[in-house]
Amino acid sequence: MENQVIESTGGEWDANPAQAAFPELLEAGKVLYLHGLEFDFSAEEKRFFTPQIKHPKARNISLDSQGHLAGAAGDADIQEALGALLGRFRSCAQTLIHSRFPLYKNHLRMGPTSFRPLEVASRVQSVRADDRRLHIDAFPSRPNYGERILRVFINVNPHGVPRVWRVGEPFERIAQRYLANIDPYSRWHAKVINALGITKSLRSEYDHLMLRLHDAMKSDLAYQQNSPQVSVPFTPGAVWVCFSDQVSHAVMSGQYMMEQTFHLPVAGQYQPKSSPLAILERLTGRELVTT
Repeated sequence: MENQVIESTGGEWDANPAQAAFPELLEAGKVLYLHGLEFDFSAEEKRFFTPQIKHPKARNISLDSQGHLAGAAGDADIQEALGALLGRFRSCAQTLIHSRFPLYKNHLRMGPTSFRPLEVASRVQSVRADDRRLHIDAFPSRPNYGERILRVFINVNPHGVPRVWRVGEPFERIAQRYLANIDPYSRWHAKVINALGITKSLRSEYDHLMLRLHDAMKSDLAYQQNSPQVSVPFTPGAVWVCFSDQVSHAVMSGQYMMEQTFHLPVAGQYQPKSSPLAILERLTGRELVTT
């Protein structure tokens, strides 16, 4: 399998001139694995390294684009300090993206920032929700009409434990493998589930196909076991960046990670033809997002 993970050492959160190839690599569906970016914790912040910092009913702790913290346990002082920590990581992630991908700067929409304090390997989830299975990101309730999902991750494990991913084959090969067996899109059905509040807006054919690809990958056990893939242990302190709607990935193990999501319109890319929307439209021979 071609190398889907590109490692780079050195540099700061600001741009390093030696990384001029990053935009092409990122948009080709590579995972950029960055070493040497410093993100330190104060003595007070180290108290957050416990599973009990998450509210029992929440999946993760998140800071929304308006600065509202959700999913955390603890009193107001703890919530304020944890929100400040996530805000600091958000600022670093934004600096990284703006400096290395300057074309994106005027197009990005800020998504949530999350802190994930639980051990991945011990989670019990349904097939569709199980992120330990190879998948591309697509969300049932939030149609995005081809908008890209750009994510910056950092392993902040204080005990030297890596966060282990499996990274699979390129997006186009996945689409070629499953497209023929996907049920046809129904605009009538999209209207019904939108009227019932199942989706937050009308699901497009693009969103329909992405969801079906996501589900087909996760439910195909032979594919999970035998498809081209590599195991990648992201070491503590490492940062990695990818378009998670394009990169086939599975999160196998690890505890204590922070993540920043950005949303990017296809028109804001360096090479819009490399997007999943463009690839799916080329393979199907039709427009998949219509008004």
